[in-house]
Amino acid sequence: MSDFPDPTDHAFSSSVKAAQTRKGSRHHYAGMIMADRVDERLAAFVADVRSFYLGTASADGQPYIQHRGGPKGFLKVLDDKRLAFADFRGNRQYITTGNAAENGKAFIFLMDYAGRRRIKVWGELEVIEGDAELNASLAMPGYRGVPEQAMVFTITAWDINCPQHIPQMFHADDVAEALAQELSARDARIAALEAQLAALSENGT
Repeated sequence: MSDFPDPTDHAFSSSVKAAQTRKGSRHHYAGMIMADRVDERLAAFVADVRSFYLGTASADGQPYIQHRGGPKGFLKVLDDKRLAFADFRGNRQYITTGNAAENGKAFIFLMDYAGRRRIKVWGELEVIEGDAELNASLAMPGYRGVPEQAMVFTITAWDINCPQHIPQMFHADDVAEALAQELSARDARIAALEAQLAALSENGT
């Protein structure tokens, strides 16, 4: 069970609240509400994610941020409290794994550069090894790698942040798809015009 009955307390510690009070912004956030479960908004956002940032810290507070990436759908919603993804063998530093073993508190930062949106998620990270069923449920079709372990993130609070200063960028695959559709539509228009010209020529017009 969380030590914080109000999800906002994960973001706004007593020290943060003191800073807000001192700098005159506390009244903006005193009534703020944060979610602590997956709803339709978060589920839709997660389903579209190709990458995110995962923050952990060691027992003595040494911070670490890891970038995780994959095809759409690699970050999965297990239920209304948990997100998860398969952890494939990489550089074998195991910093995130080691941090989670001694300090479960973690943070996920989700970015949508095309839509200029970001979601912040506080929670607890558990690294699960040897669960074949869970690993199979997290595997991505067509990817030949075998999951080494599973990363399961239990949500304690999340919030949609403002779009200010987020640069708008588009994924190369999305740009290529949009260009292909535009070229296809252009070619269809050209073919239709050529057919009209041919018909007019045959009619002697």
